[in-house]
Amino acid sequence: MDRTTSTAIVIVVILLAFVGMYFGWRARRRRQSTLPRPSVVPADAGSELFAADVFYVATTVAGDPLNRIAVGGLGFRSKATVAVLDHGLVLSIADEPDAWIPAGDIRGVERATWTIDRVVERGGLVLIAWTLGDKDVDSYLRVADPADPRPLIDAVESLLDPSTTQGSETQ
Repeated sequence: MDRTTSTAIVIVVILLAFVGMYFGWRARRRRQSTLPRPSVVPADAGSELFAADVFYVATTVAGDPLNRIAVGGLGFRSKATVAVLDHGLVLSIADEPDAWIPAGDIRGVERATWTIDRVVERGGLVLIAWTLGDKDVDSYLRVADPADPRPLIDAVESLLDPSTTQGSETQ
């Protein structure tokens, strides 16, 4: 087999991989089409308790960190900011509308070490467990500034109803 033939085979395999990824992503979005977009930030969201620059890693089905949510602007990693307000949390992902997570929908907050396509040092991710529509989901954030995620965790914990919290380090 000459060099041209082997190069053509490699290119075809790469193209087939991209086509497979495209159809896989479309199928995932179709399966999740019943999930609503995150809510719009209400006018009476309250005053800001804490804000930080973060790296938005992923939102996954709760307890299944390899099952990414692909709808509602939650499908791709990106720089973001998170603001904890009196009545909920605002997640501002770059190039997406702000996502409002009401305090009543937040189930817990904890540290995590890994999720789909991201592994960091022990406890290097902040996992915010919440409910999107009728589906429990987990959003993973990597705090960029300040480097210590504890103030974010404390601010989110201040929103939680003590009877509904989950909390221990996972993964």
